[in-house]
Amino acid sequence: MAYKILVVDDSLPMRSVIKKTIMASGFNVGELLDASSGKEALTILKDEWFDLVLTDYNMPDMNGLELIAEMKKDDLLKDIPVVVITTEGSKQRMDEFIEKGAEGYIKKPFPPEEIRNKLKIIMGDTEDGERSPDKGDEELDF
Repeated sequence: MAYKILVVDDSLPMRSVIKKTIMASGFNVGELLDASSGKEALTILKDEWFDLVLTDYNMPDMNGLELIAEMKKDDLLKDIPVVVITTEGSKQRMDEFIEKGAEGYIKKPFPPEEIRNKLKIIMGDTEDGERSPDKGDEELDF
């Protein structure tokens, strides 16, 4: 399955680096869009479905944690996995990302292998490229 990903960062060069790194990593990307702020990301997210959001933490107007908080309030957005990509390095800040609802975090700078491996784990991809079933799916009767 190819994933539709939204990259959110106030720096155009950093958005380009993140997008190029994801493409070079071998992660299964179908479509890769970007937003320059948390507010712009929310507008895009309300118009289109995404499988995954990668957001910077430090952004003006609405930082990454505020974006996550707004997504968690919205029934259509609350289940989209969010990964924070940041230069922040403190254990306390990393724990705060997870506590607020991020699925994980990646520290800048990062090699393609790190981003690929982290995204595969978060999206539940197995080694053969197939998506792992959700734990609750076995009991669903369709």
